Amino acid sequence: MQSTPVSNPAAKVVPDSASNLSKKAQVAELFNNIASRYDFLNHFLSLGIDKGWRKKAIAEVAMIKPNAILDVATGTGDMAIAAAKKIKPKNITGVDIAEGMLDVGRKKIADQQLANVITMQTGDSEAMPFVTGAFDAVMCAYGVRNFEHLEAGLKEMCRVLRPGGKLVILEFSHPTAPVVKQFYHFYFRNILPLLGRLVSKHSRAYTYLPESVMAFPEGKRFCEILQQCGFKNPTARPLTLGVTTLYTAEK
Repeated sequence: MQSTPVSNPAAKVVPDSASNLSKKAQVAELFNNIASRYDFLNHFLSLGIDKGWRKKAIAEVAMIKPNAILDVATGTGDMAIAAAKKIKPKNITGVDIAEGMLDVGRKKIADQQLANVITMQTGDSEAMPFVTGAFDAVMCAYGVRNFEHLEAGLKEMCRVLRPGGKLVILEFSHPTAPVVKQFYHFYFRNILPLLGRLVSKHSRAYTYLPESVMAFPEGKRFCEILQQCGFKNPTARPLTLGVTTLYTAEK
């Protein structure tokens, strides 16, 4: 039975609408440009709350006691490093399209003496170089909205996950409480792009972020997409008044 194609408005949101490059190439270029400042900005612009979000996501991964974990869109490796310390699996593989981000991550991993557990490599989420069923758990923190083809990326994540394995995704979402929603939208559209531009020196990086979040299919809709891509029992758990959402699913 053929599934209905996924409608993903976020696919049309790109870092630079004037560029002739694909969304994938633009995203890689953007993150390579801000790699050296990414960690600082991540924690500063989220007021440090992002560390707690990752902790909750890793607790979900830990429930199945995985030996082999894949971290998609690993960036500078914060999620992989935290998982290595908490779960202590045999190995964690991080993949990302931005080599500059991976370079920062590799240094952090070496500094924390985790190179025997975590390996990082350049990789496309839509065509990963791993055998089917290679991983017990697949996780992704704030990366799926950057996929050029959301359905292709999620199906690939499902492919490399073993039967019975677990998917854990963190992604930004929209608060529903009126006052929180108003503040969130004001911060995302006005304060965050300004601060991001001042610190990162990249004019589009933190304008693209709120635009991509606003366009992303969240909550129930994203759970439906996960099911269409081969996952079962998807759940969506809002965190911090709905500022971010923790998704889980099984293969």
